[in-house]
Parts: sequence; structure tokens; C-alpha cells
Amino acid sequence: MGMSIGGKQGSMSEPNVVPLIDVLLVLIIIFMVITPTVPQGLDAQVPQPAAPETTPVVDPAVIVVQVTSGGKVLINQDQTDWEHLGSRLEEIYKQRAEKVAFVRGDDGVEFSQVARAIDIMRGAGIDSVGLITHSL
Repeated sequence: MGMSIGGKQGSMSEPNVVPLIDVLLVLIIIFMVITPTVPQGLDAQVPQPAAPETTPVVDPAVIVVQVTSGGKVLINQDQTDWEHLGSRLEEIYKQRAEKVAFVRGDDGVEFSQVARAIDIMRGAGIDSVGLITHSL
């Protein structure tokens, strides 16, 4: 602590703020170093709208699993059942390096059925599962 002598008031003590400023500068440096290592979250791919003058090109290598309102499951228009969906997808993706598939649910299908299809697809080794919506 410092003291100033003189004046009418007599002696008066003044706090030394230099150590406080040193501590604050060190804390600022620590927070500047730590901040870039904070995790940012999950990556998300946002679908982009197609240009209106182009027609969609369907790649025959794209696999679409469709859940119909009658409880049926289709793999690219080939009907299968829930028990064999995982094994059929494993056969399809056995020789493929890129394991990407899409799932589409009809309007009357509950989301739990679509989630069941996604779970089976992930269990079959598909890395990325995309959702297809109906265009309006």
C-alpha cells in the first residue's frame, strides 16, 4: 500500500493496483488461448433448392429407402420387409466405398417408422442418411 503525506487531511492510504492489473492481463491471455479450443457443435448440411428450369437427374447408384403408409418398405421401388431390410442394405453397400443413402416417408407415415428405418440403415453400416421430402 502506498501513503501520501501532507495536506489538511493528514496521512491517507492508497491501494496499489499494479498487481491487480497484472492478474487481469494474465487472465485475458489465458482466455484468449483457451477460446479457440472450445467445441463448436455438429456439422449440418442444409439442402439447397434446385433451379426451377432444371429437371432433377436421378442417379441409379443412389439408394432410397421408402416407408409407405401401408407399413411396407421399398428399396429403390423393390419391395422388402422390415426383417430383411438390414441384410439387403449390407449386400448393396458391401462393395461401395461411399456409404450414403436416403430415406423417404409417405405423408401418412408416423415418424417412428422413419426413425426405425434410419436406425436399421445405420446398423447396416451406412455412414450418412439423408431425408427426402416431398416438393410442393
